Amino acid sequence: MDKKEITFRLETKEDYGAVETLVRESFWNVYRPGCSEHYVLHVLREDPAFIPELDFVMELDGRLIGQNMFMKTIINADDGRVIPVLTMGPICIVNDRKRQGYGKQLLDYSLEKAAEMGFGAVLFEGNIGFYGKSGFTFAREFGVRYHDLLEGADDSFFLAKELIPGYLDGMTGVYQTPAGYYVDDADVEAFDKSFPPKVKQKLPGQIFG
Repeated sequence: MDKKEITFRLETKEDYGAVETLVRESFWNVYRPGCSEHYVLHVLREDPAFIPELDFVMELDGRLIGQNMFMKTIINADDGRVIPVLTMGPICIVNDRKRQGYGKQLLDYSLEKAAEMGFGAVLFEGNIGFYGKSGFTFAREFGVRYHDLLEGADDSFFLAKELIPGYLDGMTGVYQTPAGYYVDDADVEAFDKSFPPKVKQKLPGQIFG
């Protein structure tokens, strides 16, 4: 893999359709029959918590192969403080370039840029097997709980990484997912009609029906 072929840049409005197609193809039938991530991305771009300066695309020889974006959110600390943090995603790599190291390069680049902007920590839902390689650990290790999750429930999906060392020290609290990530299924269906038809499949390992 020749790193000289890889470029990172900010997404532009001219990229929107291609990026939404990339996200749709990457997530289709992965977590549910069909997917909603392309519509989530479409909605989040207009959300006040969206950070245009951290909305990246990745190209290989001029071809769009990946994207990542960030949103501002908070931790409601148990002592009454409100701790500003980031959340991340959707993040994806085009299907024919997955499991070749490109995802980690995109992730590490975008985290570096978020740190340069002075943000203190990133919390989100993901697989520790992949994201642990870029310094993420279980959010519980920082004393942060996932909103609406019952005590004792599996929280191994909830990950965190400090961008400023010690940023989450001395606090416990509840993380809040930005409201923009919650979309209506009917709106997803309506939006998806603007794309070429794809077959929805119920597959083993999907976590949503």
